[in-house]
Amino acid sequence: MLREPVINVVDPETGGMGGRTGRYEKRLTDLEGLYEDAAAHARLTAALGNPVVYAVEDFRPGDHAGDLIYGVTRMSPGRIADEFYLTRGHIHAKADRPEIYYGQKGKGLMQLESPAGETRIVEIGPQTICYVPPYWIHRSINIGEEDLVMVFAYPSDSGQDYGIIEASNGMRHRVKTDGKGGWRLAENPAYRPRTDTTVESLMKRYA
Repeated sequence: MLREPVINVVDPETGGMGGRTGRYEKRLTDLEGLYEDAAAHARLTAALGNPVVYAVEDFRPGDHAGDLIYGVTRMSPGRIADEFYLTRGHIHAKADRPEIYYGQKGKGLMQLESPAGETRIVEIGPQTICYVPPYWIHRSINIGEEDLVMVFAYPSDSGQDYGIIEASNGMRHRVKTDGKGGWRLAENPAYRPRTDTTVESLMKRYA
């Protein structure tokens, strides 16, 4: 039986999407442990009353192979010490699944890391499409002064593995302000590289 076509209207100002089937949000407390300066994170959380850092609205027609999940992410601007607001980040549970992001509003980065620890940074602005290839860990970062709004789409059976970043004590690099209105990469001294066995296992993780 054929499904009927669906239309969803995205509001780039609010980051909302009409006709969504799901929504979730992450607050400052949900990002505990992601930042180098844990004390600064705790102070800001207490001072601001634990605000929403980012919210995701999506449309999920199903979780079977051959279909798509898509939606919109809205992330607030802000910093914890010299690190910008960011998402938790993940690799797909079926690691050979790709993803795309399409910038609608704001100024952000997509931070990508290969299983072996290589880092790539893609800048995202309005009407910018970022392709995240299979096998790359990825997270979004708002480096601007306004909300970062992006539309995304990925295969319905991809799944997400959030533990991969935690297991390595974060990503290999941290994105920090350069003090001049821009950003810079800094080595994460706590980073724990993945073993060759782990990398090989990830590269074989597919349908």
